Amino acid sequence: MTAVLTERQKKWFATVQANLEKNTGKPLADWIAIMKTCPETAPRAQAAWLKAEHGVGQNHAAQILDACRPTDGPGWDDPEALRAALWKDAASLAILEAVELVANNVEGVISGQRKGYTSFSRSVQFAAMRPLKGGRALLGLKLAVENSPRLSLSVRRESWSERLTATIELDAADRVDAEISRLLAQAAENG
Repeated sequence: MTAVLTERQKKWFATVQANLEKNTGKPLADWIAIMKTCPETAPRAQAAWLKAEHGVGQNHAAQILDACRPTDGPGWDDPEALRAALWKDAASLAILEAVELVANNVEGVISGQRKGYTSFSRSVQFAAMRPLKGGRALLGLKLAVENSPRLSLSVRRESWSERLTATIELDAADRVDAEISRLLAQAAENG
């Protein structure tokens, strides 16, 4: 699991970047100038403003906002720094490492680090994790909750893929057991 993006994800990001002007009618430099007129300051509100006022979709809005904001910490090109910044709590990190060990047993898995979560993909993302307060972690999976009594429906909108509708709260590394291994493998097959 050394790569941070699958080949499909790399191609998708390149396509989004290449098609900005074609799909929005304006080059990135124009969008950066337009963002200076945005009355919103929070990124989600800015993205909503781009959609409401200019019809810009979520992916292009993210590209525009990324170009407008100064980097406040590590970026995509430094996954190790992103990981260190996100997984500061030793107990949460131990849970992530236990899940990574299990994920290594699933053929073709690539783990990617994002600012707010760690992703697990094959051709597409099938699982993601983020730390929770108190040394816990939340694992999101591309599964129906009926697959295990340990699964719950996601109760809030996470920043990871909307396909990950089932979640499990893990409170210790030893809770990453054979059941978690089975669920990860099953989610990978769904991806």
